[in-house]
Amino acid sequence: MLLAAVVLALYALVAAVVLTAPYEDPIHVIARLTALWGFLALAIAAILTPFLREIMKVFGRSFLSVHHTFAAVGILLPTMHPVALAIGAMNPAIFIPVFSPWGRFWALAGRPALYLLYIAFAGVLLRRYIPRYWRWVHGLMYVALLFAIVHGNLIGDDFENPIIWVLFNTLFALVVAAFVLKRWQMTRKKAPARRSGART
Repeated sequence: MLLAAVVLALYALVAAVVLTAPYEDPIHVIARLTALWGFLALAIAAILTPFLREIMKVFGRSFLSVHHTFAAVGILLPTMHPVALAIGAMNPAIFIPVFSPWGRFWALAGRPALYLLYIAFAGVLLRRYIPRYWRWVHGLMYVALLFAIVHGNLIGDDFENPIIWVLFNTLFALVVAAFVLKRWQMTRKKAPARRSGART
């Protein structure tokens, strides 16, 4: 499968960049790799959302199965990122978001991004109880990705590498494009229903 090969190649490329760059200690390498791999998984999960039928044809599995697999990896790995940093620095304050000053908030935006990921995940679990609002809650995943990409660009060690910079900023641009396309698809589906309701 071409798509599966591309995904594996992206993971291998990221690993190659991280593992061949100078590093201080193994924990720092783990922190960098889990952050990048986690963002990659979440970005892929988001990019796939407008392509339900195509994903089933390519992977031979339901869209939700593929989407949730990437999403699960995309939650687990970013969680390991601050855990590794906290262990390395022996400082649990790494988990505490910083809201001011404004520049420092964005530099450390990975902290609130982690909490937004879990809130977005909770939206899926609670969809039966909040059927009208769960999509809005789950949509916080896009905000988390925004926070993460800004955080990476501002203080991410590996974003100094042009390969990582181009790859991850391109991925985020594709996430935005997928978000717009998905909203357009939903609008098209609702339009006939509205016209039918107007006639009755």
